[in-house]
Amino acid sequence: MSALTGRRVVVTGARGTFGRELCATLAAAGAHVVGLDLHPGTTAGVPVLGADLTDPDATTAVVGAAVGRLGGLDLLVNNAGVGGPAPAELAPDDTVRQQIEVNLLAAWRTTAAALPALVDAHGRVIFVASRMAVLPLPLAAAYGVSKRALVAYADALRLEVGTHVGVSVVYPSMVASPIHDSTARAGLSLRGVSRLETVEGVVAAILRAATARRAPRDVATTTRGRLELALARHAPALADRLVRRTVAGRVAAGDLDGAPLAEGLVRRHRDAAG
Repeated sequence: MSALTGRRVVVTGARGTFGRELCATLAAAGAHVVGLDLHPGTTAGVPVLGADLTDPDATTAVVGAAVGRLGGLDLLVNNAGVGGPAPAELAPDDTVRQQIEVNLLAAWRTTAAALPALVDAHGRVIFVASRMAVLPLPLAAAYGVSKRALVAYADALRLEVGTHVGVSVVYPSMVASPIHDSTARAGLSLRGVSRLETVEGVVAAILRAATARRAPRDVATTTRGRLELALARHAPALADRLVRRTVAGRVAAGDLDGAPLAEGLVRRHRDAAG
C-alpha cells in the first residue's frame, strides 16, 4: 500500500459499491484521489465531480478538471457500470443501449480524455470488467457483450500505448450491489449461478493491479475466478456445457417461472426435455 502514497488517481463510478470502498482505501493509503460520478459530492472525504460520462463534451471537461485538480494523473480506474436483464433473443432496447454506453463507451471516452496525462506520467489504467466478459450467462446479453467489448478495447489500447501506460483488466464475479436490482426485479437473479464475493476482495484485486511492479494484463479477484477464466479461455465448449447444465437445473426447479423475459428459454428447455 505504501506504493500508493502520493499517487494521483481518478476513479469513475466513485459513489457506487466498488467506488466508495476504492476511494476510501486509496485515500487511507496516501493517494490523492478525485472521483467522477453522475452524482457529485464526496465519498470517504474524497471529492467527487459530477458528470454524465455518456456525454462526450461533459466527459472531456470533467476529466480535464480532475487532472487539473490533481496536477497530473498516475492512475485511472474505470469502475462505472450498469447492469440489467437483456435476453439475446429479443431486439435491443434502451436497457441494452444504456449498458453499452456506460460499460464500454463511457470508459473509452474517459480513457481517451485522460491518456495525455497518463502518458506523461507513465501511469496506469485499470478497467473493472466482469467474469461475464469471458463466461457469459443467458438473459444478460447486454452486460456480457458490453464487458467483453470493454476487454477488447483494453487489449487494443495496450497494443497502442503499452510502451508508456500500463493497461490491466480486473474480472469480478457477483457482488451484492444495486447493479443487480433490476435483474432481480425481473425474476432473473444470478443467485445459484454466480458465487458471491466481497467488495473488499474486488478492491484488493484492483489495488494489486495498481501496485504490481509491472501492470498485469488480466486479474481475477478470487482463486475460483482464476479457474473460471482459464476454463472459459482454454475449454470454452466445456464452460458452455457447465453453464447450460446450471441453467437447466434452475428451469427444472421452477426458478424462472415468474420471469416474463425467460419465457422463451423456459419453454425451449421444457420442450427439449419432453
